[in-house]
Amino acid sequence: MTDSTIIYTHTDEAPALATHSFLPVIQAYASTAGVTVETRDISLAGRIIALFPEYLEEGQRIPDALAELGDLAKTPEANIIKLPNISASIPQLKAAIAELQEQGYALPAYPDDPKTDEERDIRARYDKVKGSAVNPVLREGNSDRRAPASVKNYAKAHPHRMGAWTSESKTNVATMGVDDFRSTEKSVVISEAGALRIELKGDDGSTTVLRESVPVLADEVVDASVMRVAALREFLTAQIARAKSEGVLFSVHLKATMMKVSDPIVFGHVVRAFFPKTFAKYGETLAAAGLTPNDGLGGIYKGLESLPEGAEIKASFDAELAEGPELAMVDSDRGITNLHVPSDVIVDASMPAMIRTSGHMWGPDGDEADTLAVLPDSSYSGVYQVVLDDCRANGAFDPSTMGSVPNVGLMAQKAEEYGSHDKTFEIPTTGTVRLVDQAGNVVLEQTVSAGDIFRACQTKDAPIKDWVKLAVTRARATGDPAVFWLDESRAHDAVLIEKVKQYLTEHDTEGLDIRILTPVEATKLSVERIRRGENTISVTGNVLRDYLTDLFPILEVGTSAKMLSVVPLMNGGGLFETGAGGSAPKHVQQLVKENYLRWDSLGEFLALAVSFEHLAQTTGNARAQVLADTLDRATATFLENDKSPSRRVGGIDNRGSHFYLALYWAQELAKQTDDAALAKAFASVAETLTTQEQAIVDELLAVQGSPADIGGYYRPDPAKASAVMRPSATFNQVLASLA
Repeated sequence: MTDSTIIYTHTDEAPALATHSFLPVIQAYASTAGVTVETRDISLAGRIIALFPEYLEEGQRIPDALAELGDLAKTPEANIIKLPNISASIPQLKAAIAELQEQGYALPAYPDDPKTDEERDIRARYDKVKGSAVNPVLREGNSDRRAPASVKNYAKAHPHRMGAWTSESKTNVATMGVDDFRSTEKSVVISEAGALRIELKGDDGSTTVLRESVPVLADEVVDASVMRVAALREFLTAQIARAKSEGVLFSVHLKATMMKVSDPIVFGHVVRAFFPKTFAKYGETLAAAGLTPNDGLGGIYKGLESLPEGAEIKASFDAELAEGPELAMVDSDRGITNLHVPSDVIVDASMPAMIRTSGHMWGPDGDEADTLAVLPDSSYSGVYQVVLDDCRANGAFDPSTMGSVPNVGLMAQKAEEYGSHDKTFEIPTTGTVRLVDQAGNVVLEQTVSAGDIFRACQTKDAPIKDWVKLAVTRARATGDPAVFWLDESRAHDAVLIEKVKQYLTEHDTEGLDIRILTPVEATKLSVERIRRGENTISVTGNVLRDYLTDLFPILEVGTSAKMLSVVPLMNGGGLFETGAGGSAPKHVQQLVKENYLRWDSLGEFLALAVSFEHLAQTTGNARAQVLADTLDRATATFLENDKSPSRRVGGIDNRGSHFYLALYWAQELAKQTDDAALAKAFASVAETLTTQEQAIVDELLAVQGSPADIGGYYRPDPAKASAVMRPSATFNQVLASLA
């Protein structure tokens, strides 16, 4: 790897398939500027394979690319383009393992209840790839996410459809407010570097070490909170009854991928609460068969097929479904409910989609209906209620006139990784969880009961300081207000507010509008300004960053995949993220069925441009800057000419989009005046692509409509996937001649 190297990550699902088509374009064009574009496999399947070399044949072993990129992200040379990856739930992880085993990888099975040291080791290794395992490793910087001018202008000129709202809408958010993570949170600033031990002191006199050593640095923020399960169950029972009495759909919105420990447990309690009679009568039978509500109804229903009393238990589930409120559906045609799979309904994508669709979700009858959206933890649920109330009062937002809410997010060095790490536990016995320093002092403690969910998290000081700097930088660059979404009545936020006030004094803020507001008040301000066509920078912690960078983009431009996501790494490198991948599974299903990939690679186009720009700035490669500038202009033409994938067979798909981007990019390179030699080199490319446009499009369209064999879902066969994704011989020949 050289200073002129870009790492383009190989990930999962639709983005990975799109890479087979787009990467040859990138490599061919980049080569003209002396830039090498390499790949690293950080897919779910790749990460699994890398964990178990001793189980595999020599030719099957692969290096740990994620660990390599984690080290690279800490260097000034880093230039990484990060595509969306699977944040695996347990059902997804098991499915990936099964597919790899079928492909000949002698991987061990995932042990649900490890009994031996070997099984515990296997489980610990697999747990490393669950949930949001990739992002914390790569994100050695804070987040700058915004809609590029080309995307925003296109959305205004061609507004996406928004469902109408009525003042009679009964859609609302339900949240706990007490005995949840937010209300029980305690927070402290660490005075000196060292380590903390997390232990459970049982009321029976026992001591259980939950985590032997948690390294801490001076001035970092450490939190401890608990979700009290007795209160959670009471809350859920009440909301199920409320949805029934109000005649609205019942839905639960969690983040069982990012919050890979806590939220599947909460999800399991929702399933139990919805079917109390069934679990009272058959709970032990289900548990003995290894069927857990944490994995959702889908896993339970499948497991029932092999149980002698399976039909009887299924009938009990059906009876309670009929008795309760109607459930929101993921796929009403196939009977897939909101409670089928914990990773099917992810709050940051599901709530904006509901708001965009008149406050509706889909019911069992296939029609839209008002919904009670249950978000048990109250940390950020108020944000969504504000937007719902605003739409009820003022109607749907208008993408042709609305302003924007870009985000500066605190996420560097695993900041605020709530519920997604090894400091979250389901408590086995009543007692007190304590965080104890090396001198034996209790730093934080929480009283707990059996079944409660305890979590601790860390936010280091250097990322906080960098976050404040980035917020000031963006406010200065744009002239827009920058609002820190922090609530002094919440323990963690109160500590951050003091640090923010301290670090703001280190910057020139003269003439800038910088405020600190609670998330609820910040939402009200942002929504008011959006309706006036004004922009407001949201400056938030990590989880709220994740939520807002879906909420506002989905309302503004129709999808978060069209956002520019830049991560200025703290040691001088750059990480460029390409948008969300929440709809990627459906896209893969359509490709396999119809040889048509609807995935929109606009996020990849945007990230590639800023990657080239960063390379030019850090290495002095003038041609890389020319590539960046011309790619920006080509992307604007791409949007204006509406060359994004159409929704169904017969129009251009992802592969056609890549061709048109390559065409417009070559045309821009041929007519630019900054580098005459480069313009001359691309003149013939632009001419050939222009004259052969119809032939290439015909070749791309000809393959549509029939099934496609890619050789696997989690680990497609590279040769088969490339053959499917590069069906135009004419286009391939042009790229080969350039490279």
